[in-house]
Amino acid sequence: MKHWIENIAEELSKRDTDKHVIASGTSISGSIHIGNSCDVFIANAIGKKLRELGKEAQTIWIADDHDPLRKVPYPLPENYDKYLGMPYSTIPCPDGCCDNFVEHFEKPFLGVMDSYGIEIEHKSGFEMYKSGIYNDYIRTALENVDRIKEIFNQYRREPLADDWLPYNPICEECGRVNTTYAYDFDGDIIKYRCDCGHEGEMDIKSGNGKLTWRVEWAARWKIFNVTCEPFGKDHAASGGSYDVSSIISKEIFDYEAPYPVPYEWITLDGEAMSKSHGVFFTPEQWLAIGPAESLNYYLFRSKPMKAKDFSPKMSFLDFMDQFDKVEKVFYDEEEAPSEKEGKKFKKIYEIAQINEGSPLPFRPHYRFLVNAYQIAGNNLEKIFTILKNNSQLTKSFKDKEFGDLNETELKQFQERVDNVVNWLDNYAPKFVKFQVQEKSVPKLPLTDEQTQFLSDLADLMESQEFNKAEDLHDAMYEILEGQGLKPQKGFQAIYKMILGQKQGPRAASFLLSLDKDFVVKRLRQEA
Repeated sequence: MKHWIENIAEELSKRDTDKHVIASGTSISGSIHIGNSCDVFIANAIGKKLRELGKEAQTIWIADDHDPLRKVPYPLPENYDKYLGMPYSTIPCPDGCCDNFVEHFEKPFLGVMDSYGIEIEHKSGFEMYKSGIYNDYIRTALENVDRIKEIFNQYRREPLADDWLPYNPICEECGRVNTTYAYDFDGDIIKYRCDCGHEGEMDIKSGNGKLTWRVEWAARWKIFNVTCEPFGKDHAASGGSYDVSSIISKEIFDYEAPYPVPYEWITLDGEAMSKSHGVFFTPEQWLAIGPAESLNYYLFRSKPMKAKDFSPKMSFLDFMDQFDKVEKVFYDEEEAPSEKEGKKFKKIYEIAQINEGSPLPFRPHYRFLVNAYQIAGNNLEKIFTILKNNSQLTKSFKDKEFGDLNETELKQFQERVDNVVNWLDNYAPKFVKFQVQEKSVPKLPLTDEQTQFLSDLADLMESQEFNKAEDLHDAMYEILEGQGLKPQKGFQAIYKMILGQKQGPRAASFLLSLDKDFVVKRLRQEA
């Protein structure tokens, strides 16, 4: 059983090249989210696997920071529309906290790369043009403009104008790059006109302009000797950017197009991610609610072209159940549903794992901690006791006491609790949240049958010791059946008296997480 990342790496390893360069790129048009940063995560994984195969591999990330601003990204004010059409590299920082617009949106992304174990060499499109790296490729493109037009026109409904050039200068009057039209050149001098009414000339050596995208993409493949590149499915469409750039790369720049790895978009709660509408979720936001490996797992658990919808809300708990299970199976802490599933789980986690060979992390089940935290607060020792009393510690930890946890395990424990707190504060629906009413008995009505059930349950818990939630659960059902009371009514009575609401976490586990004397008295409505 091989993972798709391994299959790509093995295919690349067969190619006759001394060094592989896996490229990724992102338009710096706003916050970099888990959708448009897939390039980086996939490229890093492929590079890592190639090195494991003994191949030299470099992973680069090209910030498309010389592209024009087409929409004002969230949460910038509407008056930023005055910068529409201008290159990101020339737009000021919206908050005055960074040198410019690009740094403002790059910084949060690059700041978490180490957390994800991603090793990339950062390249800037703006700096590449300013330093002259593209100059020879611009000259080649201008000299071969007729053939480039033919290639473009094969995939266009309307042919390009006879005087079209594959280059957009930055207007020296209005500063825009997507409103200019280059129509003639003499050596390195480009003649252009702009929608603002200005007509002028520019020298390509100034860096104040850029190749049109599909020509630029082909040029940078050769500049960096790119052998593989992941990219969004829009570029992979028939007749799209990859097809056109591949022909230009081969015919104009004499370079074979890199191995393509297209991927499907990630939607957020069913909506397409949009920087302008504020519909996005960033790698930085992910770290606030889950470990870095869990995002890797999310991206690599299915093939790249499979549709993915992410939600940080209630379904995130289901996702974390899956991740926790896969992680525990990988470390042989839990049994897999089947031998086949076990192999699959271990292979996916192997790809998702950030530090190969790292020891078992202490990450108690996320969903259970959602309840344990709301009972114990940020008291790790008390939470640990609740975990132990409810058989929530896996085999490597079940015989340990809180004081046995080492420094790394304590740090991992706190990180997981912090993740749960952030999830509760920002994404949890109201019905998940609760607070134990310790000071006084909530004044909510109970039927005589519910009162009797609580009294019998109090007697049971006072007279017997329960070490497993399953045993208490079964005993509760015996009382309910003996009284002919519906389970829903019985559990509602528990929640009413302890939480002051009609619903709550799984009753047996919840009761065993609380102080026994408090539970007995509260069930009898004494305190």
